[in-house]
Amino acid sequence: MKKLWDISPPIHSNSPVFPGDTAYSQRWAATLSDLCPVNVSAITLSPHVGAHADAPLHYDPQGAAVGMLELTPFLGRCRVVHAIGAGPVITTVHLQKALHNLPERVLVRTYQQMPMDHFDAQLCAFDPDTVQHLADLGVQLIGTDSASIDPADSKLLPSHQMIRQRGLRVLENLLLDGVPEGDYELIALPLKLMSADASPVRAVLREL
Repeated sequence: MKKLWDISPPIHSNSPVFPGDTAYSQRWAATLSDLCPVNVSAITLSPHVGAHADAPLHYDPQGAAVGMLELTPFLGRCRVVHAIGAGPVITTVHLQKALHNLPERVLVRTYQQMPMDHFDAQLCAFDPDTVQHLADLGVQLIGTDSASIDPADSKLLPSHQMIRQRGLRVLENLLLDGVPEGDYELIALPLKLMSADASPVRAVLREL
């Protein structure tokens, strides 16, 4: 059996969220008892909690909701590249070693150990020129273990706008701790949320 790497961080009430965003919470709408045969819960969360796929609607008022997106970019061969400690932004220099015969999906590991108990305001973002260069090489999807491809305090979101201009897809908050550099099969399908700006994904890598 081919080895699987689960690259989705756990989601619970203490999962870090972008400042001002909606944290995960859960309540029980029904519980097992003599009068009820099942447990049923209700959950509330931002679709950006944990590993998630951004939709164009997130950064473009006329953009498509996540449920409208073609699934092809979220499934297929990908390359994991280590750029640990590369902040504040990832440039093409950090990725140069891995750009030969690049597949259509690139996941960049920026943390030695991803912070899962707090939001990192000093997160490692992408230089928009790097996004453009990857698009020029045929990349369809960029993934990161960071909470955003732009700096946490950015108001203009230049890398998100480059993603919009070039029609790329993005995955954020991936758990890449312990994943070696190399090529894998990525499976990270968003939910068919027809009016949402993002979707949680259960992202996994499978050895080729």
